[in-house]
Amino acid sequence: MEREGEEEKKKEGSYRYWVREATSDAAPPPPLPQKLTNNDVVAPNAPALGSLWNQAGTWEEKNLTKWATDRLKELLRSVGSLQFSSGKAEIVDVNRCVGDAFLVTVRNKKRVGYTYELSLKVQGEWSFEEETKKVKGSLDVPEFSFGELDDLEVDVKVSDDKELSQQLKQRIRLDLKQFLEPIRLKLGQFEQELKDR
Repeated sequence: MEREGEEEKKKEGSYRYWVREATSDAAPPPPLPQKLTNNDVVAPNAPALGSLWNQAGTWEEKNLTKWATDRLKELLRSVGSLQFSSGKAEIVDVNRCVGDAFLVTVRNKKRVGYTYELSLKVQGEWSFEEETKKVKGSLDVPEFSFGELDDLEVDVKVSDDKELSQQLKQRIRLDLKQFLEPIRLKLGQFEQELKDR
C-alpha cells in the first residue's frame, strides 16, 4: 500500500512531456496529402517579371550594355544637321560611347539604369567675311545617367585650325552648343525605350 502511495505521488509531482498525452484542446492532426486535379491548379493573375526560375521576383539583374550602346549610337547619328546664323554643322559619327546599362528586377518591380560617357564627331561649314571655312570638332558629354538628363552638359572642342581666330572659334563653340537640346531629346527617347524593355 505504501508503494502505491509513493508511485501516485511520483506521478503527480513528476515532470511529464505535454505531447505524450492527447487532450481535447490539442492541435488537430495534420492534413492528409491529396492528389490535385487540373481544376484545382490556379494560374497566377499577373505574370511574374524576370526569368522562369525567379517566380518570386526576388532579385535578378540583366546586363543591357550591348543593346544600349548600339541603340545610343544609332539615335545620336540620327540627330541630323543644325543650321546656324553663319553656318551649319552635323554629327558625323560617335567617336566614343562608353558605359553600362542594366535592368534589375527587385521584389517583382522592374528598375532600369545606365551610366555613359559620349564623344561625338561634328563637322560643318561657317561663312566669315565672304569666305567659307570647313570646321571639325567634337561634342563631349562627360557623364550622364538615368533620370539626370536635365543636368546634361556638352563640352565643345574645335579642331586647331590656325586660320581661325579665337573670336571665330568662340562663335563656333557657341553655335555647336545648340546641339545640346537635340542630344537631350534623343537620350530621353533612349531612356523611354530602356524602360519599355
